[in-house]
Amino acid sequence: MDKLPKVLIVTPTYNEIESIHALITRLVVVKDELAARYDISLLVVDDNSPDGTARAVKERAINWISVLDRPGKGGLGPAYIAGFNWGLRQDFDYLCEIDADLSHQPEQLVHLLDALDGHDLAIGTRWMPGGSVVNWPFSRQLISRIGTGYARLALKLDLKDITSGYRAFHREVLEQIDLASINSQGYCFQIEVALRSSKDGFSIAQVPITFIERAGGVSKMSKRIVIEALWNVTKWGFGSYKYRR
Repeated sequence: MDKLPKVLIVTPTYNEIESIHALITRLVVVKDELAARYDISLLVVDDNSPDGTARAVKERAINWISVLDRPGKGGLGPAYIAGFNWGLRQDFDYLCEIDADLSHQPEQLVHLLDALDGHDLAIGTRWMPGGSVVNWPFSRQLISRIGTGYARLALKLDLKDITSGYRAFHREVLEQIDLASINSQGYCFQIEVALRSSKDGFSIAQVPITFIERAGGVSKMSKRIVIEALWNVTKWGFGSYKYRR
């Protein structure tokens, strides 16, 4: 019998006690349903959450769930880089991103994984036929669409949801794009990873997803994160993006 592909789902957390149990419960169902096709594990990368998120996961942890403790709130990008490096050292074949706040639907993970049959990276996409957002006001949708449109124009990338954090990678992508040199902290990390993947010639699939606004907890979005993304996209798009692998 052929060995099943090893899949690692990486989810960064900071004060996600209100949603982490529900995420794990739903992932248990997904893991069971896909057991004949994929060997799925979960890595929670916790930035020392004051609400005890890491402790709650450890109390529930079984052999396919791990926790990577970080000393403090260091940003989305560094958390994912730490998680990816952990997964690469553990010889996972596919590595995935998912938000811990249930805005990404675990049941749609199968579509991202299936898209890796023929592609190197799959991006869950809200702004395409079949994609949707739920409980977002029109103003929030407009800001997201404008931001994505500007990034597409500046970076010359045909990606309809370049900031999306629901993704699946072949390990070779993460091995090649030089994670150690990425300095983006917030959701700009997602933009830079997509840009590097494209520049390296990797094939990117866009997969429609349903995005549901978080019901609990507090969004980590801030003006600083938005400014970082705007500045970097402008610099990369209209200057020269210095990326050497």
